[in-house]
Amino acid sequence: MQKNIMAEEQQGHKIARIYVDRDKCIGAASCVAIAPGVFELDDENKAVVKDEQGADDETILLAAQSCPTQAIVLFDSAGNQIFP
Repeated sequence: MQKNIMAEEQQGHKIARIYVDRDKCIGAASCVAIAPGVFELDDENKAVVKDEQGADDETILLAAQSCPTQAIVLFDSAGNQIFP
């Protein structure tokens, strides 16, 4: 339920930058499953951003929320962190 609330709170914010904290990433690949146009796993089985425009904002937010370690950080165009 909290994820749905967070998604509602984030609506209206345009995601301008996606950051993956490689120290937190455990390679669960839930982000890849949800937004394969945006994320992929590299040779170290860590998530990387392959295309920030590879999905709509709602899908990107859902992918970030699916990360078990909250390794995906989203920012708006003003540089404000909008997730987590």
